[in-house]
Amino acid sequence: MDVVDPKKTYESEFTERVKRAFSELGLSSEPIIEKPKRRESDLCLVCFPAAKELGITPAEAASRLQEMVGKSDLFELEVKGGYLNCTFEPGRYISDAASFLWSKRGSLGKGETGNEKIIVEHTSANPNGPFHVGRARNPVIGDTLVRLMRHAGFEVESQYWVNDMGKQVMILVWGLFNIDPSTIDLPEGDKEDHRLVRFYQKANAIMESDEEVERDINQLLLEYEKAVRDRDWERPISERGNTIRARDVRETCDRVLSGMKTSLSRLNVGMDRFVYESQVVEDGSLFDVIERLKKSPLCREEDGAYYLDLSGLIEGGDEERFRRRFVFTRSDGSALYTTRDLAYHRWKLSRCHHAINVLGEDHRYQSLMLELALRELGLEKVPEAVFYSFVSLPEGKMSTRRGRTVYLDDLLDEAVQRAREEVKKRRKDLKEEEIAHISEVVGIGALRFNMIRVQPEKKIVFRWEEALNFEGSSAPFIQYSHARACSILEKGGMIPGPLDFSRLVERAERELVKQLSRFDEVVSKAARERRVHLMATYLVDTASSFNDFYRDCPVLSENDERRRGARLALVELSREVFSSGLSILGIEAPASM
Repeated sequence: MDVVDPKKTYESEFTERVKRAFSELGLSSEPIIEKPKRRESDLCLVCFPAAKELGITPAEAASRLQEMVGKSDLFELEVKGGYLNCTFEPGRYISDAASFLWSKRGSLGKGETGNEKIIVEHTSANPNGPFHVGRARNPVIGDTLVRLMRHAGFEVESQYWVNDMGKQVMILVWGLFNIDPSTIDLPEGDKEDHRLVRFYQKANAIMESDEEVERDINQLLLEYEKAVRDRDWERPISERGNTIRARDVRETCDRVLSGMKTSLSRLNVGMDRFVYESQVVEDGSLFDVIERLKKSPLCREEDGAYYLDLSGLIEGGDEERFRRRFVFTRSDGSALYTTRDLAYHRWKLSRCHHAINVLGEDHRYQSLMLELALRELGLEKVPEAVFYSFVSLPEGKMSTRRGRTVYLDDLLDEAVQRAREEVKKRRKDLKEEEIAHISEVVGIGALRFNMIRVQPEKKIVFRWEEALNFEGSSAPFIQYSHARACSILEKGGMIPGPLDFSRLVERAERELVKQLSRFDEVVSKAARERRVHLMATYLVDTASSFNDFYRDCPVLSENDERRRGARLALVELSREVFSSGLSILGIEAPASM
């Protein structure tokens, strides 16, 4: 038989009594019960709406409701201004909550959501060079969302939509087959994506000043689409200069992706499936979408190009009218990126209950257009979007050997190097291999955490002093708390039983139990609302509570055996929450630092 979470029992008891009181008073408004951020109480009833209906002051309403809710063995009530505070009976609740947590160890925070499948598409950068630091939040937010949803009980698949049919890729392919490598600076030891982006940069510069080269590249796009449509990967798509075959485009993408995958792996980002744009051309689904769109009453034709006129569905003045065109074929009959994206989403949405796209804030309008076009195709289900603002670096605070562009790899290298300096200052006793390992774990963890610690919509200015602060809102602070818990458990030995959690009477002990009891709720809320930053905030708060407990409540030197056992159990529960929470954030939880 499942053990009921006492937190729900206590909350339900108060809520039901409040509803009964509202009914007896004939109030039409619904009770507003909040969970105070300052933790002055466990629950708080907002009494202003009731006061308005009753024609009395909020404080008087709170007092009257206090009388009607009545006394309980589970909680204590206190009027504070226009609020009725509810505090769970300390001794009983702490013992009940700690016992419940102990019974759930090994599965804290894990939920059950049935068989709901979610596809999260994230990162999806063009395969023409390394990841730029500005969009570094995308893979971190996306991967964290995948981990969070899995922990909450969903079946999740992560996808990367590979643009192997765009102009950027064709510029790179043209450059590889037409530019003499000896004219390009190619440092030894560079990853493949860093090598190939130099060909792209030079080819792009040539194209911008040579109309004939631009025509050649546009022709490559057309011929590649035809070859893919006919499933003829050996077909030459250009014979000017060196012969380029259709398969060369895919192979070039894969070469760049090999370097990009290395960056993702170092950032601890996993990807379940890479879906190529050419797939929707090769399987014919793109052309089915085009034919369906042509039959739409919103379809218009202009100079041979086809588009959906969405002006009746999107607000805006006449000057915005052109932007409200969803163009799905060019005048030469070729499809656009947006059309292939539409076909991809139609395929993707048929394979899941929910689809989530992680997108930069500059994609809001395109996302809206995509949603409207999907509905025009008859789809009731559309993707959710998680938008994020970009990352910037303080001027002069980022060193790079690669020129003005700052890549994700540069940020990763510097994160580990700066972490190394911090570790060496703190631990003079470590061997070189230990320093190297801890530096990688701390540096990458600091980077990931700093990308998700604030709401995605808020812009981030990346500052090293914040990211690597061992005592602030940072990954090292949480990792260090985990390592401290591991150290206590190693020295404390086996946790004796049976456990007597009624011995936890100190304020710091009780606050820590309450904080740990919120883990399930935070995981569920963050997953349900797609807000990964809630996990980061929760773990910082938990680390603060744990360190208060460590300071005020000796564990190893405690003489009372039953209290010592209860405190050791509390340390073990904290360790699990840190370990699971950091895992959700894609950050390693070291046993020592």
